[in-house]
Amino acid sequence: MSVFTIEIGLAILGLALLLAEAFKPEISRRTLGLTAIAGTALALVLFIFVSHDTASLPGFLKEWHQLDNLAIFYKGFSLVITILVLWLTLECAPYLSRFTLDGKLAEMFSLPLIVCAGMMWMASARDLVTVFVSLELVTVSFYVLVAFARKSAFSLEAGVKYLILGALSTGILVYGIAWTYGATGTMSFEGIAKALANPATSKTAALFGAAMLLCGLGFKVAAAPFHMWVPDVYQGAPTPVTAFLSVGSKAAGFVVLTRALDAFLAQGSVIAAEVQSLLLVVGSLTVLLGSLPAMFQTSVKRLLAYSSISHAGYLLLALASRESARFDLSSGGIVGFYLATYLPMTVLGFLGLGLMRANGLGEEIKDFTGLAKRNPLLALLMTLSFASLAGLPLTAGFLGKLFVFIGLADHGYWGALSCAIIAAAAGFYYYFKTILAMYTTEGTDVPVLTFSTAAKAVAGALALAILILGVYPKPLQRVLTPETPNVVAK
Repeated sequence: MSVFTIEIGLAILGLALLLAEAFKPEISRRTLGLTAIAGTALALVLFIFVSHDTASLPGFLKEWHQLDNLAIFYKGFSLVITILVLWLTLECAPYLSRFTLDGKLAEMFSLPLIVCAGMMWMASARDLVTVFVSLELVTVSFYVLVAFARKSAFSLEAGVKYLILGALSTGILVYGIAWTYGATGTMSFEGIAKALANPATSKTAALFGAAMLLCGLGFKVAAAPFHMWVPDVYQGAPTPVTAFLSVGSKAAGFVVLTRALDAFLAQGSVIAAEVQSLLLVVGSLTVLLGSLPAMFQTSVKRLLAYSSISHAGYLLLALASRESARFDLSSGGIVGFYLATYLPMTVLGFLGLGLMRANGLGEEIKDFTGLAKRNPLLALLMTLSFASLAGLPLTAGFLGKLFVFIGLADHGYWGALSCAIIAAAAGFYYYFKTILAMYTTEGTDVPVLTFSTAAKAVAGALALAILILGVYPKPLQRVLTPETPNVVAK
């Protein structure tokens, strides 16, 4: 068995669950959800034990599929976030079913499996064609998931906006791929790096292609100025889908960005200086346009949307700094570390939102008032989530930001570092504004909030991961330390 077999199996399971609900409508959503979770968990176990050597792949795959350290990490990441999203969907099912036309949730359990397969293929892509096909598989599935709550006007509006802007970004991405191919004569990342190291390559054409390519990918990762869709889409989408977009979609976009930038910024590249400057500008703009508007939000879901934009900016700045000799991590390693810490704190935050909606509350900051009285455990868990997102020391979020800051300082990018520090300071304001609301004395007359034992166990595991990564990140660093194969010709 190879990794590719596991990926195909996930996609087939997703289609099977979709067809099963269509032909046997009496199947309960709990059965569908547990089957999807069990299948993804089995895929994760098999993935851990199968060979991670490219030689284990079928011969026809080796030219466009690779299994280096970066690919292995993101494939495992995709499986973990998919399991958590499926479980969150199951927890929110009673609330979500009220917004569907027939009360069925089959697509909410089947499409994440297809998205997961697409993200895993994307992590292994060797060329732009594979990237495009995998990326569109993920994006088209998200079009359906975002607009799934068809009785909600917010969800329909989010779906339309995401569809229109997604189609536009796809056109820009294809245009960039075409220009890059025209300038370099190849679609593979290795070939692009070789061509860009040749002084005879047209710098203008290559730079225009790279800019269009980065613009198309910028939409996928919510980088400024292509971030306008995020607040409305995140607010309108069902909470599990918002969590998937915030973590899974962002990770998929950044693995592609990492591959592309390894080619564009390879040693001797004729466009390296310009692309790096573009990254610094876009990253600085993104952290500011994410953090500053978040200070004025009254909806926690929109606040987390702007927060997601800001975190995308930190990740872009990590890619711009390229490496950190102090931590023995490449830019891809720093991005991987940041995303690994981003996963538990973000999912924990959206879990809290989902549990509040399941208890009949809204998503406004005022709905959080008195939460510590109504459910002290939930308030404590959400406090940990928001504190980590803000970057409080001894939490996972602090180390992610620290690596980015030190990488920028080591390279003397003081302007970008200043923007990142301003954004971090703003983050403390809007995150702790929500935390403060939870511990006010208002709302004590509201009935006590309850959530299941399974929800407590998962939330506790996520909280433990935040704390462990915050004080002992060495195991994760060791996973990300081995050098990924460089696309530069030897």
